[in-house]
Amino acid sequence: MPNLEPSPADPDAAVKAAELQRAFAVFNQVSAELTQAYESLQGRAASLTAELAVANGELRRQYQEKEALSERLSSLLDALPAGVVLLDQRALVVALNPAAMSFLGADALGRHWGDVVRQSLEPTLTVGEWLLGEKRVSIAESALASDGGKIMLVHDVTAAHGMKAELERSQRLAAMGEMAASLAHQLRTPLAAALLYTVNLGRADVSDEARRRFSDKASAQLRRLERLIQDVLLFARGEHRGRDLVPASDLLQEAAQTVEQLMREHALEFVTVDGCNEAQIFGERKALFGALVNLLENAMQATPAGGKICLAGKVCGDWLEVAVRDTGPGIPVEKQARIFDPFYTTKGQGTGLGLAIALGVMRAHGGAIEVNSVPGEGAEFVVRLPIGVAESESCINE
Repeated sequence: MPNLEPSPADPDAAVKAAELQRAFAVFNQVSAELTQAYESLQGRAASLTAELAVANGELRRQYQEKEALSERLSSLLDALPAGVVLLDQRALVVALNPAAMSFLGADALGRHWGDVVRQSLEPTLTVGEWLLGEKRVSIAESALASDGGKIMLVHDVTAAHGMKAELERSQRLAAMGEMAASLAHQLRTPLAAALLYTVNLGRADVSDEARRRFSDKASAQLRRLERLIQDVLLFARGEHRGRDLVPASDLLQEAAQTVEQLMREHALEFVTVDGCNEAQIFGERKALFGALVNLLENAMQATPAGGKICLAGKVCGDWLEVAVRDTGPGIPVEKQARIFDPFYTTKGQGTGLGLAIALGVMRAHGGAIEVNSVPGEGAEFVVRLPIGVAESESCINE
């Protein structure tokens, strides 16, 4: 460094030398700070480089895992016996697995799901099941929260449906075998009574008035025998479901009108509450009407004079509920489990098949009957049936 000491004879030079000295000192300080900052930045860059390398390694590992998972899912979908159909927000088919292609054909890709359903599927009498050529399939749907699309899962239930029908037939045959002894007794009683009355008709010493009474009694026993045989045949054959579209309100009103006069003759208060709105049932009108009237007649026979019977219908989501309530003595708990058994009856007259047939009708229509009763507080029979229109359009109106 040059000698910056000022000459005594030059005061300005001394000031300039001092300022220059201070400038060099500031420069040295800034230079040291820059060197320190550079070294710190080098250390931070090295640390970030290491962290980046670790992050890249983690991302690479996650990507490889996702690739492996995607391959496994793809293999699983390819091997899945059920058909998987992916729909976008517009209900267009955007993806099919091999099983779905075998069901619907490769040309389903890119088409609207409603068009695919109308072309390939035929609705059946069971909710959620469709005919696909010679096969019977069930279709379930699940919404995708990510993009608003849907996944349709198509199962081949042909074998299961066949086994179910065979099981129901076997159960009916088993029930018929178990009730053979009871049936023989049920047939013998009215037949013997009818024979006794007809024998008296042939006696010469019988007056015309007595002959008329014997004839009426014989006819009544024969009608009872005929009804018993009809009920047995109906139970043995099993109920089938028709293709009528029955307004629920009409069904309630028809049943109410049928029993109104009987209710008055038995001195019973009869009330109908129609909350069915415009609900419709898809099935056989005559069978549904008969089952409902049967429940009302049972309530009438169980309720003493001065009691009350209520027939009420309402819509609960996709289901119609029809309740028959009475103020009779109720049903003991130990008998509630058996009241739907064939030939089980708590009445002196009757075949014991009415409730069994009514339950068969409701099951054939995809519904059920429940009983709620507290002894001494009456009984309530609740019929639940699927509302009919939605089942044939649920998979089309996408």
